[in-house]
Amino acid sequence: MSEEIHVKEHSSLIKTPKQLIIVVFLAFAVPITLIVMLAQLVMISMDSSTTNPGMSEEAIAKRLKPVGEVVVVEREAPKAEPGPEATAKAPAAAPGTTAKADAGKGKSVYDATCAVCHAAGVAGAPKAGDQAAWAPRIKSGMDALYANSLKGKNAMPPKGGNPSLPDADVKAAVDYLVSQVK
Repeated sequence: MSEEIHVKEHSSLIKTPKQLIIVVFLAFAVPITLIVMLAQLVMISMDSSTTNPGMSEEAIAKRLKPVGEVVVVEREAPKAEPGPEATAKAPAAAPGTTAKADAGKGKSVYDATCAVCHAAGVAGAPKAGDQAAWAPRIKSGMDALYANSLKGKNAMPPKGGNPSLPDADVKAAVDYLVSQVK
């Protein structure tokens, strides 16, 4: 008799496989149906676009309007020197004025292109006027300095990142940087 009582205590409500399939189906279907119905109820209560002036197309367009505008302006590169024909036709200048013109050109190229890195020593660039940093470079010779500035070295791109610069202007900038050390 004790076995019979024991079996009755552990029996379940599901007695057949058909009942099991129905219970499993309802266990999935009922919660999903309730969630869908609740979502529709919420969406209906939130759908006040016809009565809410803040949801009009004009108001939405005003909120999505860009705040600012990005304008990219290219810095003007120093002008190229005249070609050999113009130089041959031009009268010879006084010897002192050419050196001053080259120094002025070198400073303007330095200010426009080179100072970005060489003023602060960015990426290992020797700072303008730092004799200790420039000494080994100057010792290697001006031709090596010109070649490095024209072709690039380490993190420095060719022509300091301004490929529109003529070689003569790049060399003038190198001369200007070297003159700051001497």
